[in-house]
Amino acid sequence: MSTLSRWFALVVFSVPAWAAQYSLELTPQNTTIEWVLGGALHDVHGTFALKSGKLRFDPDTGAAAGEIVVDATSGKSGNGSRDKRMHQHVLESGKYPDIVFVPKHIEGKASVPGESAVKLQGTFTIHGAPHEVTMAVTMDVQQKATADKVAATAKFEVPYVEWGMKDPGNFLLKVDKKVQLVIRTEATLGK
Repeated sequence: MSTLSRWFALVVFSVPAWAAQYSLELTPQNTTIEWVLGGALHDVHGTFALKSGKLRFDPDTGAAAGEIVVDATSGKSGNGSRDKRMHQHVLESGKYPDIVFVPKHIEGKASVPGESAVKLQGTFTIHGAPHEVTMAVTMDVQQKATADKVAATAKFEVPYVEWGMKDPGNFLLKVDKKVQLVIRTEATLGK
């Protein structure tokens, strides 16, 4: 191998795979998770608590990685008996205590800094089974003197009945077969 070939190989293989990688840490303090289940009489609104979350992404290539873990046992709607049914018969949160999202790819251009509307694709594991999902994400990255700040909102549907969970409705009370989820976070964007 010639000296020029070695030098070229050294330069090519020493460039990091994530040349423009950014990272984002989600914490329970900076993240909210809300859900809405539509019903014939009224919509039911609730929340989940985040356990942990770290995301990495490259706005140039669209590569994404990391993991967001939600505490399935934390789900609340404000009605104790309804929540008990949700945990015992729908989520089975005692058996499946974690809901996990692992991002794989960003579709669209994530502007850093600036505002973006992108789609985040990945694997969403709930009730013990993985499912491919695409989240609609809006994000606003503001450059500050000390660090870049990001405010992001992700929205997507969970077709829980199609994914093997029980329908909590009955012949009197009809509910949608999909739950709308919204994740909001405000955090520091790292490199």
